[in-house]
Amino acid sequence: MPQYPHSISSKLPKVGTTIFTVMSQLAVVNDAINLSQGFPDFPVNRHLIDLVHKHMVEGRNQYPPMAGVMSLRERISEKMERAYGVSYDPESEVTITAGGTQALFTAINAFISEGDEVIVFTPAYDCYAPAIELVGGKPIYIQLSSKDYSIDWKQVKKVVTRRTKMILINTPHNPTGAIISDKDIQELTKITKDNDIIILGDEVYEHIVFDGNRHQSLALYPELANRSLIVYSFGKTFHVTGWKTGYVVGPANLMSEFRKVHQFNVFTANAPIQYALAEYMLYPDTYLGVAEMYQRKRDIFIAAVKASRFELKPSKGTYFQLLDYSKISDEEDQDIAVRFTKEHKIASIPVSVFYHNPVQNNVLRFCFAKEEETLLRAGDILTKI
Repeated sequence: MPQYPHSISSKLPKVGTTIFTVMSQLAVVNDAINLSQGFPDFPVNRHLIDLVHKHMVEGRNQYPPMAGVMSLRERISEKMERAYGVSYDPESEVTITAGGTQALFTAINAFISEGDEVIVFTPAYDCYAPAIELVGGKPIYIQLSSKDYSIDWKQVKKVVTRRTKMILINTPHNPTGAIISDKDIQELTKITKDNDIIILGDEVYEHIVFDGNRHQSLALYPELANRSLIVYSFGKTFHVTGWKTGYVVGPANLMSEFRKVHQFNVFTANAPIQYALAEYMLYPDTYLGVAEMYQRKRDIFIAAVKASRFELKPSKGTYFQLLDYSKISDEEDQDIAVRFTKEHKIASIPVSVFYHNPVQNNVLRFCFAKEEETLLRAGDILTKI
């Protein structure tokens, strides 16, 4: 083994391999049903696949523009107008990214400096805090209600200071499946009214909202939209998570700063996929029916576990469902997630890993972006535990 002359100081000393990788590998080793990592197990629309192939064959395989293929940015602008009644200029206010995580990382890099504070609601998606810490920022954690994962805005008001540079809003929320309400929008508007706080919106599950609820996008509210960069994901909408293609919208002054970092971070995103998506999005039905499809899957999964000892509240959005195992065991969730994978052949994600400080509330996250047969088999297993 080579000897290194200098010790290495890690910028993320507490970060190891993500729980998603750990549980997915454990599922493979134990031949378990993998409801841990959030990816679909059903086919991508063949027409979309054919469009990617078409654009590859036609030679669209070289660098596209830094901000993304213009036709795709135009489709996104049309979609934002159709969905939220707001116009984003495809030239200066829309940027294509190499997935939602890259967009979030780039936005944080563009605006957060040493000592700046970013309000993060926990449980939180695991990429937020490391991105903030890597640029010298400080995550300020607000824990969501353990009952319904709602935001305590009184607590938010207490932590807002002159150092607060950004508030990170995730709706629909991963990992809980919660969505923000009109009241949340009102409170957020009040808190950011007389300051320069930037809002970073993680709305990658925008089209996956259930039970007749409307997705409360930041784009719907001019006072918020004018200070917000909002991140979206084609991977979540079109079931192509491995393509790692997303986008961000925001006012030109914020987008200009975002692109300064984006061009040196990844420069641009996959060319033939962008051209294919631009053509595919000419037909809004390709994404407008996603919520209905996933609600069917959610309801199938809920019905399949109804007779089990798990307790649940139906997910309001995303393709994740939380199950409370308090009536089954008092084991820590990371231990029981591993045990269920090994002994019962079903993999999940322990929700405690999404918190800043360890919180043990006996909850596991299951992904229902799966074939009906997979969900029924999973339900059969969980009912017998």
